[in-house]
Amino acid sequence: MADSHGHHHHHGPLTEQVNKAFVWGIGLNLLFVIVEAAAGWYADSLALLTDAGHNLSDVGALGLSLLAFRLARVQPNSQYSYGYRKFTVLASLANGLLLLLAVGAIGWEAIHRLSTPPEVPGNTVALVAGIGILINTFTAWLFFHDRDKDLNIKGAYLHLAADAAVSVAVVGAGLTMQYTGWRWIDPAISFGVLAVILWSTWGLLRDSIRLSLDGVPPNVQVAKIREAANGVSSIKDIHHIHVWAMSTTETALTAHIVVRDDLSPALLSSTKHEFRHALEHLGIQHATLEVECESEDCGSEDCG
Repeated sequence: MADSHGHHHHHGPLTEQVNKAFVWGIGLNLLFVIVEAAAGWYADSLALLTDAGHNLSDVGALGLSLLAFRLARVQPNSQYSYGYRKFTVLASLANGLLLLLAVGAIGWEAIHRLSTPPEVPGNTVALVAGIGILINTFTAWLFFHDRDKDLNIKGAYLHLAADAAVSVAVVGAGLTMQYTGWRWIDPAISFGVLAVILWSTWGLLRDSIRLSLDGVPPNVQVAKIREAANGVSSIKDIHHIHVWAMSTTETALTAHIVVRDDLSPALLSSTKHEFRHALEHLGIQHATLEVECESEDCGSEDCG
């Protein structure tokens, strides 16, 4: 994919492969959620219903992520000079909040059930959750390759991998209930699943709140940016460093760089080029640099 300048991104906002992974992931998981919820209702198993809820939350997450990626491809216009890239961050945030709501609702039901757990056919629970292991493992594998390039893809991968692990636990619970007749295992497993959801949601919320507030993305260190500037011989100083996420994949920076007074235009150009190149290695694709000479004072309060 090429942007308006004809540069080819190494990882465009939405490669065909990722697009396919999302479509397959959403389709297969949605189908399974319907089957699992129906089986849970029929067998009166809260463990299956919780697992279905967990899977549904991930279908929602995948849907939001796909929408966010599609919007990230929309070209900027005069109202939205960045396009709609930031939607990827808002999608992560919305997803985290939705998961918290789901946890509350299921937790409430599980507490009620602990006192009088119903009879649940363990073998049905084990069989249905077993199918879930296969589906989740397959769809997680689709995202495995691109998981480190983007917060949303990583989220999708982690969710699906966690789903597979949860399904393994539910299979174990089903078999245990079948052979021991312990009814309390069904609501108890629900609590276990809820703990998994809470744990994964916390990290997602923390990162997406940080990016919503234009915080420095987790993969960037300001100290490293200073180091990079010091590594360029013509740059004397750097200040006013601002780094923020334009989307879950792209990072922007603005900074003032101070250069020697006697720098020729050609040398200035190569200095900027060298610094931008160093920034790209730090994961910063969009840098806007204000150049000052040593002798001039940038006239701002917070310089220095």
